[in-house]
Amino acid sequence: MYSVSPDRFFEIDFTRGLAVVMMVLFHLVFDLDYFGTYHLNVSSGFWWWFARITAALFILLAGISLAISMSRTPKADQQKKCLKRGLMLILLGLSITLITFIFLPHGTIYFGILHFIGASTLLAFPLMKSKWLNVALGLLILIAGIWLEGRVFDFPYLLWLGLKPEHFYTFDYFPLIPWLGIFLFGVALGNLLYTGGARTFEMPDASRNIFISKITFLGRHSLLIYFAHQPVLVLILTVLGMIAPPIAI
Repeated sequence: MYSVSPDRFFEIDFTRGLAVVMMVLFHLVFDLDYFGTYHLNVSSGFWWWFARITAALFILLAGISLAISMSRTPKADQQKKCLKRGLMLILLGLSITLITFIFLPHGTIYFGILHFIGASTLLAFPLMKSKWLNVALGLLILIAGIWLEGRVFDFPYLLWLGLKPEHFYTFDYFPLIPWLGIFLFGVALGNLLYTGGARTFEMPDASRNIFISKITFLGRHSLLIYFAHQPVLVLILTVLGMIAPPIAI
């Protein structure tokens, strides 16, 4: 058992922890397919939806957490804190771009989940106190994403926005359209459900439940797990691959 800061909401950490478990599970399935251990379809059907639901959970929670954090920060410090958080995430995303460019150039991550959350943190700052305006803008962005779905363009410099060039391939891609819509929904929910940084609803404290506490622990360390889990999975699969031959199903 570990101590939980009284400033944290266990239900948010718990939900993020579930998203962490889902992320690791999907990447295990992806790696099994990518390395040819099993032939699994991760580009459509169940696993395609599973990956997007997982990402949507992370992004929604990022928006909620940002709204809570900003509401607890003195007004004079909000812009600085938001800028620092956004730029830190963008820099971490750029480190992943560099690593994948060197070691996995055919699937280089140019605008993945960390690039996206960092950019969204900066873009959402002017709307940080809004509720229904964020919902309306979020819906418009999602509609724009539906319109862009399946369309390709003959230039690459707006792929971060959602305008994919033809034959574009990457291991991780979260453009502002449509995913910024989910992030703004999160900001709106954060303002509605945790006004002023406090719950607006009653919830029994289940943080000391053994199962919930373990999942909550994962949620509190999601960024570290995000960076560490893929190398660990690849190492495990590499070792197992030396022991047993690939299996086709």
